[in-house]
Amino acid sequence: MIASLTGKIQARDAEGIVLDVGGVGYRLTMSGRSLSFLGDAINEVFVHTYLYVREDVLSLYGFVEAEERDFFELLKGVSGVGPKVAIAVLSAYGPDDLRRAVAARDVALFQSISGIGKKTAERLVLELKDKVGQPVAAAADGGQAAGAGGYCLAREALISLGYNFGEAEAALAGADPHEPVEELIRVALQRIGRA
Repeated sequence: MIASLTGKIQARDAEGIVLDVGGVGYRLTMSGRSLSFLGDAINEVFVHTYLYVREDVLSLYGFVEAEERDFFELLKGVSGVGPKVAIAVLSAYGPDDLRRAVAARDVALFQSISGIGKKTAERLVLELKDKVGQPVAAAADGGQAAGAGGYCLAREALISLGYNFGEAEAALAGADPHEPVEELIRVALQRIGRA
């Protein structure tokens, strides 16, 4: 098992990088988040890896954070979810956003990801609920994830006002999910107004 690699980025594209490790180029498929964390790095970089083995395929996946690799493994463990879908999920949302969505049973968040339909989204929420743990914000306040429901209500209110899912998510990005719904909506509308 290849658990990590350190090397120089030889090439990159929208799906990943080629990492030169001692003269050997490893093709790593990466999430959009991990690729953006790497930026335009020209020095040596360290990446966590996951080797996907099937009878006809050997694929290497790279992650800047170990937490993202761990979440990739959890996603891949859901029936009907392969590595491509898992990478798509992690390209759209970070591990803590996904934990919050699972805690709030937020099927709509998963459905907003290209390639995921309602049944797969419901399966992800159902099968991950006992495996992903609490979001960081919920763990810090004693494990109370009630605010995540308020976040979903605020997003739904923005959608009902005519904003699409992506616009609503962007307006609520970084907001404290434990704020009252009215406050979340007020702040989101102010952000939209400034944009």
